[in-house]
Amino acid sequence: MLAIEILENLARFPHCILLTRVGQFYESYFDQAAEVAQLLTIKLTSRKWDKQEVLMAGFPIMHLDRHLKTLIQVHKRPVAMCEEFRREDQPDKFNRRVVRILTPGTLIDESFVNQYQDNYLLAINLPLDSRDADDLLGLAWIDVSTGEFFSQKSSLNHLEDDVARIAPREIVLPSYFEPNSSHPVVIASRQEGCPISFATINAFPSDQIPTAAPASDDVLYSTETPGYSQEETAAVRLLMSFLRTNLLEHMTDVTVPARHKVENRMEIDAHTIRALEIRENMREGGSSGSLTNVLKRTITSSGTRLFSRWLTSPSTSIPEIIARQDLVSLFLSRPHFRRDLRQLFREVADASRIVQKFLLGRGDSDDLLHVNKIISSWSMIGDRIASERDADLQHSQDGKHSDWENMDRLLARMTRMEALAESIDSAVDDPELRRKEALSMGADDPLLDGEENQETPFTNTGLGRPPYGQRWRIKPTYSQSLQELHARLTSLMYNKERMQSLLQRKYGAPSLTLRASPSLGLHVHLSKMKRDRTKLTSSTVFIPLHQSNTTQSFVYLQRWTQLGTAINQVTSEILAAEKLAFESLRGEVIILAAELRKNARVVDELDVTCAFAELAAEMKLVRPIMTTEPVFNVENGRHPTVELSLLSSGRNFTPNTTLLTESSRLHIITGPNMAGKSTLLRQTALIAILAQTGSFVPADFARIGIVDKVFSRVGARDDLFRNRSTFMVEMLETADILTRATASSLVIMDEVGRGTTVKDGLAIAFATAHHLYSINKSRALFATHFHELADMFGYSDECRKTGAFKDMDFYCSDIDETDDDYFSYSHRVRPGVNRDSHGIRVARLGGMPPSAIQTATSVLEYLRGTPDYWHAGPTKLQQLGIDLARANPPSITNAE
Repeated sequence: MLAIEILENLARFPHCILLTRVGQFYESYFDQAAEVAQLLTIKLTSRKWDKQEVLMAGFPIMHLDRHLKTLIQVHKRPVAMCEEFRREDQPDKFNRRVVRILTPGTLIDESFVNQYQDNYLLAINLPLDSRDADDLLGLAWIDVSTGEFFSQKSSLNHLEDDVARIAPREIVLPSYFEPNSSHPVVIASRQEGCPISFATINAFPSDQIPTAAPASDDVLYSTETPGYSQEETAAVRLLMSFLRTNLLEHMTDVTVPARHKVENRMEIDAHTIRALEIRENMREGGSSGSLTNVLKRTITSSGTRLFSRWLTSPSTSIPEIIARQDLVSLFLSRPHFRRDLRQLFREVADASRIVQKFLLGRGDSDDLLHVNKIISSWSMIGDRIASERDADLQHSQDGKHSDWENMDRLLARMTRMEALAESIDSAVDDPELRRKEALSMGADDPLLDGEENQETPFTNTGLGRPPYGQRWRIKPTYSQSLQELHARLTSLMYNKERMQSLLQRKYGAPSLTLRASPSLGLHVHLSKMKRDRTKLTSSTVFIPLHQSNTTQSFVYLQRWTQLGTAINQVTSEILAAEKLAFESLRGEVIILAAELRKNARVVDELDVTCAFAELAAEMKLVRPIMTTEPVFNVENGRHPTVELSLLSSGRNFTPNTTLLTESSRLHIITGPNMAGKSTLLRQTALIAILAQTGSFVPADFARIGIVDKVFSRVGARDDLFRNRSTFMVEMLETADILTRATASSLVIMDEVGRGTTVKDGLAIAFATAHHLYSINKSRALFATHFHELADMFGYSDECRKTGAFKDMDFYCSDIDETDDDYFSYSHRVRPGVNRDSHGIRVARLGGMPPSAIQTATSVLEYLRGTPDYWHAGPTKLQQLGIDLARANPPSITNAE
């Protein structure tokens, strides 16, 4: 029977690794067993079925999560979970069926799911013949573990940026793309390195746009939105089809997707997310050293996820930004209040994921206790806020509390949940609470007394304990019927203990116990057979049943069979009553799921804004003034991650001022390598992003006009997968910026034109800066080593603003020289043009041999005085004293 079930499941799910539950193990069979053994580094063995050797590999249940992590997250393999279910008519027999397929994007409550990151499954839908950049497509993405569901209309041109922002763990495409790996949508999907799955849209009516309340309230000041576009609807249907195919018995009704409103969010393109290291460190990979990791001060896991979403999708709504800033100011000005709230946040579990477990049919009594504790924590947070607010009101001279308006507006979104908490508290037994109560009364720790390990009454499977663990989960006082059942069970268990004690004395067998097991049923057990069996074996009422080297079991038909059956019956009735109670409580949680999620979102926003205040106090951040004017005025701005890195090693960061206005919207910045140009560019973009998340910014003063898009052309590398050199990647990024940047955008560009000849590079750099100035009219910082650009734009030391480029300014970084030919970087940007990049000095600092440095110095002196230096030739170089023969590499013979 087992072999037939496995073969049928392998045929039904050919794309999956099939893990079949067999007792306390998960096992794999046939040819797939060899693959599983290799992937998991476990032993490959075999077993016989119908006299045939069959390959087999398996592992204990306790190692399931570890091996699932390896299969799903490391090897990107979908796993079909085949569970076993005891037959009601034959308790010793099992039925088995696949209940769920696990993929990277459909994880629910597995221990290896990163609680601080979203686990999005993204569906992308568009016709197969769509290849033009402007062709529309639909996006729908969901975190199955939280139920948060979003949709958006996009285009091929923006797809890579959208995928980078969403950062999915898995992407689903229509099945007709599977044989078309060169299609632009497939290539864009692969850029983030997450696995791609394929699905077919089913024609189920339930796969249309859901109608339940959304799981995410993502906009503080929202407006009515029009109906979902055709592209979004198709993407939602594709996503629903994939979920239905993989979640199987855990599929639930999902909420209506919240529409991602592009017009309300700052756009950050894919390259900028990577270049600014918002999520990951570019050099080493991983989150260490990233903006999110360095600035994270949130306490809760869900608050951390919200913080990450705000950083990658800042707001463009001034009212929304100001509302967040007001909360930050409130917390910043009240350090004791902030400290108390952050301490309370530590007691808040991940409500979104716990509620989703109930919706997916996976919640248990421990999750009910978590819900109860979450509601209790919310109440304490609300009480602490109310007390602070009342204290402020009492000390206010005019009796007004304008500082609290946005806090009041935020808290108004919460729903009181005391009734649900009371229902759970009156029903679910909390062993930790009982333990604390016992300890407070001076009793011994019940856990040390073995209460948790006691052998509770028998189920009719003879296992001797309830299926939920080694204790009852619902309080006997929950209902009159349950109380009566527990009273009956107590009486029966007393009779069992009395019978056991009488038999021990009557037959001189201290090791005699009354037991039940699946294999032996109700029986009498002797743990010390040789010492205690004499009288039992001579009695006719005890029938020998089983014997080992040291133990022996008997059937005792007279009374134990009758009493044990009665205990089993009452135990079954209690379990049935507990199940009804649990289902009732689960139903209450599901009914209030939307309200629980909204409350959780409010607490998440409190956590994030409180974290912003903590960061502001720690780093001396200032509140930026937000405006619609095209200005970017930051006095003594600092790069947040670089500053914290320097401070950790006892060094200080050198701040710089940036003033971009309508009359100075493009800054050309020259100067040596390592003098701070790139840092200035990045810090400018990061300050804009932080400001529009609602955070305070690292500066002495900041007045920032709303930025609709942030673009960067810094730190490119080659793209061998798509056959692109570093220079080609830079040109593609440059072209994208010049095509998409608007007058409200912020652009940072570093060393445009490198990677080709000097003439070509200079021409490209000039054309790029000219386009930004005259066509895009964006606020932009343009760092370059081509100081000739200043002359081409008409700059002179006497008059900085001349000719046709009056809205352009020139700044430079420099070095501080000493008498002994050493130097240091000033890291200060000043008005002007630096016509010396000091490359040879930097080369010397990098450890180039003195002979090579001398050669470079001689050549540079010549080149500076020769306009047509590219025609110098070897003869001229020899006249400079450069021995070309010595420049030849040694032969292999000489080297040996």
